[in-house]
Amino acid sequence: MPALGSQRRLLGSLNCTPPATLPFTLAPNRTGPQCLEVSIPDGLFLSLGLVSLVENVLVVAAIAKNRNLHSPMYYFICCLAVSDLLVSVSNVLETAVMLLLEAGVLATQAAVVKQLDNVIDVLICGSMVSSLCFLGAIAVDPYISIFYALRYHSVVTLPRAWRIIAAIWVASILTSLLFITYYNHKVILLCLVGLFIAMLALMAVLYVHMLARACQHARGIARLQKRQRPIHQGFGLKGAATLTILLGVFFLCWGPFFLHLSLIVLCPQHPTCGCIFKNFNLFLALIICNTIVDPLIYAFRSQELRKTLQEVLQCSW
Repeated sequence: MPALGSQRRLLGSLNCTPPATLPFTLAPNRTGPQCLEVSIPDGLFLSLGLVSLVENVLVVAAIAKNRNLHSPMYYFICCLAVSDLLVSVSNVLETAVMLLLEAGVLATQAAVVKQLDNVIDVLICGSMVSSLCFLGAIAVDPYISIFYALRYHSVVTLPRAWRIIAAIWVASILTSLLFITYYNHKVILLCLVGLFIAMLALMAVLYVHMLARACQHARGIARLQKRQRPIHQGFGLKGAATLTILLGVFFLCWGPFFLHLSLIVLCPQHPTCGCIFKNFNLFLALIICNTIVDPLIYAFRSQELRKTLQEVLQCSW
């Protein structure tokens, strides 16, 4: 798949604009924006991938070990960890193969490299799509438990959760195959951008609504205890901070990558957009950082999971 200059990540097919149209080497006396390119060393990619790999393996092992965690919510968290795990594995494999090829240690035919490139691209794209979908599912589950508490166990059942999980994985695989086959079609890129916007809007609406309900509940308790102002302010600030972290991390880590896709459709030959295209590797690194942060936000906050994790680590020693 075509890649642009130094943008040699295996999703370089997203950089489908011909290099000649992008001002990557503007001289000081030429007109055009001065581009800032953030270089991401291969060692950093490997390090981030390995950290994410270890974290998400621990999450999956802890949930599999503890039967108390065998509930729809934790199954969604486990699937998110598997998705993030696939992002990490594909990143580590990709970087390792590239380093071996550059060092001359691994010698193979171009056709084999291309096939490997396609396989890892499918893996990366599919895991990204599934990660977004499971993040949405994780947001929906507590919403149902809060606003439909009496019906929660009849609505969120294990068979239904398994069907949702299976549908997400199938859709992710089909989406990745379509993307790799028709990556140069604008409709495919717009669909991926639309998925990101839909998940961002879904998470924002659900979390804001849950925060509003929690604050309303806190005000009711405060009125009963005649301490409305301190409780309301403290709870509201804490809830707003949590909401900011959830949505902020999601937008910061995923937003630049999907901005990149949007600009490929909107302004593939504009000099300013060309400057953004140069930082494609940085956008991928942010997604890998998200796979490191996800367990901290969604998994390790659970006391039950942390306790199981300690048991897993003790058994490994």
